[in-house]
Amino acid sequence: MKQSVDLWVCPLCPWAWITSRWLLEAEQVRDIETKFHVMSLSVLNEGKDLPAEYVELISRGWEPARVLIAAQQRYGSEVIKPLYNALGRRFHIEGNKDWNSVIPAALAECELDATLADAAFDSTFDGALRESHHQGMDPVGFDVGTPVVHVGEIAFFGPVVTPAPKGEQAGQLFDGVVAVAATPGFFELKRSRTVSPSFE
Repeated sequence: MKQSVDLWVCPLCPWAWITSRWLLEAEQVRDIETKFHVMSLSVLNEGKDLPAEYVELISRGWEPARVLIAAQQRYGSEVIKPLYNALGRRFHIEGNKDWNSVIPAALAECELDATLADAAFDSTFDGALRESHHQGMDPVGFDVGTPVVHVGEIAFFGPVVTPAPKGEQAGQLFDGVVAVAATPGFFELKRSRTVSPSFE
């Protein structure tokens, strides 16, 4: 039986996208299955004093997150992975930052109801979004962002890595991250980021 790995992602975050690619690589060399869940940098940053250029990005972050939640409610949790993949490829890989075109195209690719795009501006989905967000974040704490990974009772932020490791290297990183995070009393391992996200 495959070990379940739960991954919380925000569609805005390039680091979460790379971590998701790493886990999909790790699935090929380890007996694991990644389940995708929704968190939101828009929820995480509510009420914070943010740089002006970040405010616009965060304000638009509600849109894809709400659509993911709406799709989950309509089709079940299994839809999050393919829809996130379709959104992320357009947003991160192709560089299309216009959610008004990204969301309908991603829904069409996944053969989902086109009217789900309306959820982008429907705040009635925010309660379910916040619930999903807290399920991922509460076990880790709120001085972190995305991605968040749960492996059984072990929960942690990260890893922040670029580009996504491939093949056995992806498996070795998974083994190491889980071993470190499972160590009682372990809280942090960090070094300065010196490169931008790479989607190779």
